Amino acid sequence: MEHITLLLGIVIITALVFDFTNGFHDTANAMATTISTGALKPKTAVAMSAVLNLVGAFMSVEVAKTISKGLVNEEGIQPEVIFAALVGAILWNLVTWLVGLPSSSSHALMGGLIGAAVASAGMGAVNGSVVVTKVLIPAIAAPLVAGFAAYLATKVTYKVGKGMGEKTSAKGYRAGQIASASLVSLAHGTNDAQKTMGIITLALVAGGALAPGSNPPVWVIVSAGLAIAMGTYLGGWRIIRTMGSGLTDLQPQQGFAAQTSAASVILASSSLGFSLSTTHACSGAVMGSGLGRKGGVVRWSTASRMFIAWGLTLPAAALVAAGAELVMRTGDIGVAGVTVFLIASCVAIWVISRRQVVDHTNVNEVAAADAEEPAGAVTTAMAAVAVPPTAAAGSTAAVTDEELKATIPASATTTPAAPAAAV
Repeated sequence: MEHITLLLGIVIITALVFDFTNGFHDTANAMATTISTGALKPKTAVAMSAVLNLVGAFMSVEVAKTISKGLVNEEGIQPEVIFAALVGAILWNLVTWLVGLPSSSSHALMGGLIGAAVASAGMGAVNGSVVVTKVLIPAIAAPLVAGFAAYLATKVTYKVGKGMGEKTSAKGYRAGQIASASLVSLAHGTNDAQKTMGIITLALVAGGALAPGSNPPVWVIVSAGLAIAMGTYLGGWRIIRTMGSGLTDLQPQQGFAAQTSAASVILASSSLGFSLSTTHACSGAVMGSGLGRKGGVVRWSTASRMFIAWGLTLPAAALVAAGAELVMRTGDIGVAGVTVFLIASCVAIWVISRRQVVDHTNVNEVAAADAEEPAGAVTTAMAAVAVPPTAAAGSTAAVTDEELKATIPASATTTPAAPAAAV
């Protein structure tokens, strides 16, 4: 093993802590739809995802190279910069986990790295072209591509299963969901686990333990794979609830379509070395599948909160990391102060989370705010212009009561308790 100093050891341990938080933060990407539709029991789902995350970590190092060699210039980067970047990323991960929002762990890490590097060495320390081509463009494209693919896939799955009975079709797609969820977990390992490999490799180069341009050592690959697998097994139940039932009500056909579409996008980006946000891809796919089902509803207020979190991830993590880097310039006292601040913040967030526990026993319960949410503007507009199935001339298709009710906004079917309730 390379020569490791005390500070470098602290950075490596902190990187593995980030990898652990990445695991439970992003479990929802692979397993939220599988859990919400009942295809797998919650604990079984996260255990399977953990194993496949570990396997995926060994399949490629292209994304790790993007982090360790491309995002920032290795020359002049010190271990303190890496530590500051990890502080920003970990805190953003935990804050968004606390409020149940599926933000991007990948962008938190990259935002932290960019902020700390700029604070340390100026704008010249960041490779702007790499940030644009391999971070920002995929961030915008991933949810759009995955969402459109899931929308089309959902349409196809319902059309293919049209002649089958509802129970038979649902049973078949639940089995398909297990396979597609496995693929997403494997894809997650090929992308997200590598980001920690890349950051540890960058720290080793910065600390003089590795030559510039080196690939991740085997022990780095193993430790990063194990850390993200353990975090995945812990299960980020708050975010699983949001992804599985907070954005839309999913049926097995939609879950299968969403997972297959997201996995395809993630695997393609991993092979190209794009540091893609699996959260963006999977969230976009879930929303696309929600719109793809006839009468499907996307809860746009939840989606809006999620979009805001996405937009804040890079700058928020960057600001915290830059502040941490400036504090650590004071020397060992600054490093100790930042370490204590990180630990105290993590403990405080955990204590706050205990006030309202979400775990495998209640993960499928929809939060009251989401359950009572009126139809959003997009859903209302779509329902307003839709021709009622029973009024379509010459229509011979049978329409169930559930399908008819699903096309009508909730607010249109609810009688106000009193005139004073109107605003």
